[in-house]
This record gives sequence, structure tokens and C-alpha cells, in this order.
Amino acid sequence: MLGARLRRLRESTGITRESAGYQIRASDSKISRMELGRVGFKERDVADLLTLYGVVTDTDRAPILALAREANRPGWWRAFADVVPSWSEPYLGLETAAALIRTYHLHLIPDLLQTEEYARAVIRQTSSRGVLSDEVVDRMVAMRTTRQRLLRSPDAPKLWAVVDEAALSPRIGSTAVLRAQLAYLAELATASNIIIQVLPAAYGGHVSAGGTFTILRFTEPEVPDVVHIEHQSGTVHLDRPEDVDRYEELMNRIGVDSVTPDRTPAYLARLGSRLGV
Repeated sequence: MLGARLRRLRESTGITRESAGYQIRASDSKISRMELGRVGFKERDVADLLTLYGVVTDTDRAPILALAREANRPGWWRAFADVVPSWSEPYLGLETAAALIRTYHLHLIPDLLQTEEYARAVIRQTSSRGVLSDEVVDRMVAMRTTRQRLLRSPDAPKLWAVVDEAALSPRIGSTAVLRAQLAYLAELATASNIIIQVLPAAYGGHVSAGGTFTILRFTEPEVPDVVHIEHQSGTVHLDRPEDVDRYEELMNRIGVDSVTPDRTPAYLARLGSRLGV
């Protein structure tokens, strides 16, 4: 979030990354990493950049410098550094700061909506690290359940999730695991800050043109929406207006084709009956 704000300030003044890097005795690649949230922020560096970008009054500088101090505090995920890949940390920070999370999932139920047993089955069946020990799996499940506390916090974001019907098949875990997961989704769908829709199989796959993605929106109007796309070896974050607009339009189309939120619990119950769970 701080990185995106610094980038907007730099671009609004027409200053290159090279010039910004010179101001803080760093390379243009470090400026790029700062703007992408991939490195930490020194308050002194941020202060120097603000001066370069023409942000000189205490009123304008104070909230941005406060963000720099906040960004250097360890996030909750640092307690799980042994099981959290470094490339996922920027997203976890963005997710924690978001006011609205809109997500479409094609193959799996979103992490924020998984039961512990479903999460355990997903971790074991989709691991790229080979066979995992019980201890590692337990740590990864604990990390996921800790992450889910976000939805129950006093300042919880609004989550709007569309799950493709393909993600609700018995491919993950046992019948009992899927039955409990479907019931949990139906329960979550009644929460005031959670909207869940199911994209029927007749519409699935083709509309996503690339699979799972998430759009994050923040309370600060000057902070752009971010599109998060995760793949096996890392993530991509998009915040250019034209990219965000394209994914928001896609998300809107998916929502129109999906079961309306008020019908989600009944649809999940019927789906479970058809699947024999």
C-alpha cells in the first residue's frame, strides 16, 4: 500500500526511478522493489523521497511516514516464516489492509473460507514440496486458520467470493471433508461481511480466461485497487487502471452468471445431495 502510494507520487511528478534512487543512494531496481512492496522501508528514505516528490508539509507527510513505520512492524505471518513463502508476504500484507476482497476461485475453495480438514487435504494433495511431515502440515493449517481471523476482526473487510462449481467436487479429501466444507460455506454465506456465490458448471472455466484471481480495494482513495494473480512459483500484482478495470469487468460478468447470494445456501445443499455428500 505504501509502495503504491510512493509510485503514484513519483509518476505524478514525472521523476524517473533512476532519479528517485539517486535521492536515497540506491538503484532504480530498489525503487521498483519498494514500489512493489518487496523490500522494507526506511523512514529516512521515505522522507527523502517525499521531499523529492514535493510533499513538504507536515500534514501531508505525517500519514505517509506513519505508514512507513507501520510497514516495518512484523506482520502476523512472520510467526509462520517456516511455512510461508517469501513471495506470498506482500499479498498477505495487502489482504490484511484491504477493505474489500473480491475473489474468483476456479479449482479450490478460497483459503479464507476453508475448514481445517479441507485445508489439510488441500495442503497434502497440492504440495509442490513432496510428502510433508505431519508437523509441517499442522503449521501450514495453523497459518491458514490464523489468516482467517481477519474475517472476524472488529475492522473486518468485506469478502465477496465466487467459487466455481468445479472447486466443489470430491477431488479434495474424503466425502466427509467435503460435506463439512459445503456446510461451512453455507454458514459463512449468512455473515454480514461475506458474500458467497457459486458459478454453475455450465458457465465455468471459459469466462475466467486465466483462472483464479483476487481484486483488493482499500479505504484510502489515493491507493489503487490491486489485482492479485497467483501461480505455482510466485504471484503477479497489477494496479494499472486499465488492468484493474479489465479484471473488475470480468468479475462483474462472473457474478452475473453465478447463483445469487441469497440462493447460495440452498444451492450448496442441492449440490451436496447430487454429489452424494
